Amino acid sequence: MRRAIELAARGLGHTSPNPVVGCVVLDSAGRPAGEGWHRRAGGPHAEIHALRAAGERARGGTAVVTLEPCNHTGRTGPCAQALIDAGIARVVYAVPDPNPTATGGAVTLAAAGVDVVGGLLADEAAAGNEAWLTSVLRGRPFVLWKYAATLDGRIAAADGTSRWISSPESRADAHRLRAAADAVVVGSGTARADDPQLGVRIAGAGAGEISPPLRVVVDSGATAVKPGARVLDGTAPTLIAVAEDADTGHLDGLVPVVRLPRAPQGRGLSLPALLQALHDREVRSVLLEGGPTLAGAFLAAGAVDKVVGYLAPVLLGAGPAAVGEAGITTIAQALRLDVTDTVRLGPDLRITAVPARPARPEEN
Repeated sequence: MRRAIELAARGLGHTSPNPVVGCVVLDSAGRPAGEGWHRRAGGPHAEIHALRAAGERARGGTAVVTLEPCNHTGRTGPCAQALIDAGIARVVYAVPDPNPTATGGAVTLAAAGVDVVGGLLADEAAAGNEAWLTSVLRGRPFVLWKYAATLDGRIAAADGTSRWISSPESRADAHRLRAAADAVVVGSGTARADDPQLGVRIAGAGAGEISPPLRVVVDSGATAVKPGARVLDGTAPTLIAVAEDADTGHLDGLVPVVRLPRAPQGRGLSLPALLQALHDREVRSVLLEGGPTLAGAFLAAGAVDKVVGYLAPVLLGAGPAAVGEAGITTIAQALRLDVTDTVRLGPDLRITAVPARPARPEEN
């Protein structure tokens, strides 16, 4: 199963709006016979690639797959039936499929006499599919907030300069996050201050195969993005989110615009409406790269699923903080996080964390 999880990860950035899936087929003696992963949306699923690689050795064997085999016909046929037709005797999967249009593969397999076992390394497999699972279960994209800051929490100096706080290693890693995301979101402040291009730059083989994420600028007044802005350079799709009453005449013919209601309190746009609009466009994962105002708004809305912070061994003492107003006025309201990973990247420290789950009564 761990090998299947490794294979699934190869599909990150290529399969949306579908999940990433890996599969290993063992022959009747338990020896590896074939493996595969879902490589692109609309293409063969992981099980099909693995069965093709295994050939006749699949008969009487075992299929180990990270997600319950699908049970429906979409752009491809049902994998459950393909496993049955190949003579697979046993299927071991990690995560049950929560998609109501595809679930039921385990039942179909069992009805055909296949021995079915679910739940093996479910947490590890689910972590690799966190974006897709969030989109199915919560009806909105998965949101990863990424920021780079000094050790004292500043994202820029007092004069506004910020290049470069983080190291080349951290910046390269951040581009890998972009490559895996369906959309990159920034606010009007970032658009004005940095004129970001928001592209993906990854050196090495395969870099040209990456589909660039949708570039989204949250600009309620439609004043931050002007003709000639780098985000309009045509290298990737772009969407400007504006308020319903904003004047967008200067953007006509330049870029698609989505009009959204304003936030019920405070300034900016309704973030639930923004996430719904992106979900409707088959965006399943969002990389939030906006400045402190937008980050604070997402945190206040409870719309951040993971945080990746690049901390540089630098002290500034003054300058904007990583997070702005987030509706927190006392320590009791603080958003507590569970650190899931720490990695050294050059001189920097990358910290990955997720919102802490509420303590059960017996844990208090």
